[in-house]
Amino acid sequence: MAIFGYWRTSTSEQNKERQTQSLVDSGCERIYGDQITGTSAYGERPELSKCLDCLREGDTLVIHELDRLGRSMVEMLVQVNGLIEKGIALKTLDGRLDTASMPEELVKLVVGVMGYAAEMELKAIKKRTSEGREVAKNRGVKFGRKRAYTQQQQATVIEMRNRGDGYGTIGKAMGMSVGMVRRIIDLEVAA
Repeated sequence: MAIFGYWRTSTSEQNKERQTQSLVDSGCERIYGDQITGTSAYGERPELSKCLDCLREGDTLVIHELDRLGRSMVEMLVQVNGLIEKGIALKTLDGRLDTASMPEELVKLVVGVMGYAAEMELKAIKKRTSEGREVAKNRGVKFGRKRAYTQQQQATVIEMRNRGDGYGTIGKAMGMSVGMVRRIIDLEVAA
């Protein structure tokens, strides 16, 4: 009866230390973790897959919060049901779920409600991000990669093309790829 821990952070800016320290403090013997978005499929989380492969009947999987398993109610229910069927207990450190001490019906209810809440939180995050992006666009903020060429280089490329030089010739002369030369010309034609 081993105790395994799993942590997940979405971005490199998020600190895994809070989760890992909590898992250590709760007595986890082996800790796994992924730095990947919560909307990713379970198959895309190599450490979670390793952790799930190691779990045996009677073991316990400890996670900080249920949304560390995913942001979809269906995914959470499937994952939790799979663990219960294998005789593996699941415990969250926020105190909301402990399958070893709760009736199965209550576990399914809690997982369903928490999964729904995680799903709605994800939708709200996407909506706020979209709204923020729109506000920034209206203020004139430019998105995407910065141009890798100067306006002088752009003018020279256009001038050479107008003289009849080919893309390859222009690229070699300017030290640019043919693709970059095409993009510069396409942007000029579109403007």
